[in-house]
Amino acid sequence: MKSANDMTMCPQKLSESKKAHRIFVDNKTITFQANDKSLLECLEKANVEVHYHCRDGFCGACRVTLVEGEISYPQGEPLAFIGDGEVLSCCCVPKSDIKLIVE
Repeated sequence: MKSANDMTMCPQKLSESKKAHRIFVDNKTITFQANDKSLLECLEKANVEVHYHCRDGFCGACRVTLVEGEISYPQGEPLAFIGDGEVLSCCCVPKSDIKLIVE
């Protein structure tokens, strides 16, 4: 599997990534819907606590570990540092079913 940092998206595939995908996190299965703006928004609706400060990819407080699956950053790569296997939930969307660890 690629690093989360390598999972960029081509603009023409935006509609593909906005399909409903399952998210496995904290022994829950939730669904990312096409109308969810970001992974963070989806997690919040499902009462999964994720710390954040900005929602624009600048601070990095919302980083979570991507165990399986693919994500994309529809607005372009975030400015905050992201380690291998980490994603910023405030500005990414799933491209497939994903499994996360939220700490």
